[in-house]
Amino acid sequence: MMAEELIKPWDLDGTLDDDSYVPSYIEEMAKNVMTHYDLTVRSYVVMATKADKGGLIWKIETDKGPFSLKVLHRRPTRSLFSLGAQAYLVEEKKARVPPIYKTKTGEDFVEAGGKLWFVAEWIALEEASADLEGAKKLCGGLGEFHRLSKGYEPPYGAEKPSRLYRWPRKYEKMIKKMSWFRDLTTAYSEMPASSIILSVVDKFEQQAIQALEQLNESRYSELIKKGDKEWGLVHQDYGWANGQLGPGGVWLIDLDGVAYDLPIRDLRKLITNQMEELGKWDVEWIKGMIEAYHETNPIDEDLYHLLLIDMSLPNEFYLQVKDMVYEPTSFLDEEVKMTVEHIIALEETKWPVLKELQEWKGAITS
Repeated sequence: MMAEELIKPWDLDGTLDDDSYVPSYIEEMAKNVMTHYDLTVRSYVVMATKADKGGLIWKIETDKGPFSLKVLHRRPTRSLFSLGAQAYLVEEKKARVPPIYKTKTGEDFVEAGGKLWFVAEWIALEEASADLEGAKKLCGGLGEFHRLSKGYEPPYGAEKPSRLYRWPRKYEKMIKKMSWFRDLTTAYSEMPASSIILSVVDKFEQQAIQALEQLNESRYSELIKKGDKEWGLVHQDYGWANGQLGPGGVWLIDLDGVAYDLPIRDLRKLITNQMEELGKWDVEWIKGMIEAYHETNPIDEDLYHLLLIDMSLPNEFYLQVKDMVYEPTSFLDEEVKMTVEHIIALEETKWPVLKELQEWKGAITS
């Protein structure tokens, strides 16, 4: 008997033009996976792929209505954690998360090609409006998700991904890489983006150092003593695409990357990503988003302090330039130069807003 073929990424270099392309052996594997379900599939439509990682999702039309069929690209033990979380949120907490449709033998997944596959109910969803009211809805839904995720214990054999204890390490890593950025842009000074990165890296490094000092002086070490289960899960990739409006309110989808962490890390990412979209830091937007979150998952003073500290990191700069360490000669181009110019302008509007938020905190924590 021949060994089963393992699913491998099919677009490692990002040159594939067709976003819906799926290798034929994976299509055949999908048909075999569906024999484990009491569903007759009439059609498969590719909704999204992670061709660089080996994951994808189909919408399938069946004799019992529409469902989603998804291949999780992570290690099976890691995927087991997220599937367990999805089942827990639906079955134990009645959260607005798509219910998993079980196999003929009552399992939540099928393992094939070295990946976990699962079928979930197809929920008709639409994105929230791209304005402050839409952002408030997303924040309220996020807070509810965080609150309901508390108490989750993963199934036997699953990994336990936790970022709860890793905040100082993340800050230290950012500080360390700032010196790498400095060295690389000095070494490749002729590249278009080098001079502008070199002109601001000292400032951003100092901001990261100050943020780490503030983290060490905060109550972070006391807060994390509550442990993973008591804090619950973060989504890690939450936004307009993964938090959408459906029956009863905001639904969270694509839970592949859930992990234990302090909940305000998700909120910080959502806020800073939106400020980048706006092209400036807007204090009224941020207050509205925090208040909406606070209504469904109250933020105490210690958590609010950590939220502000995490915002003070040069997160956007770091995310945009960190890949230079792999191929600096091709990375440090004109496009990156323009991106960094945008970030510098964005940063100018950030600090007055953080100062106002520091003074405003009593409105949330009282």
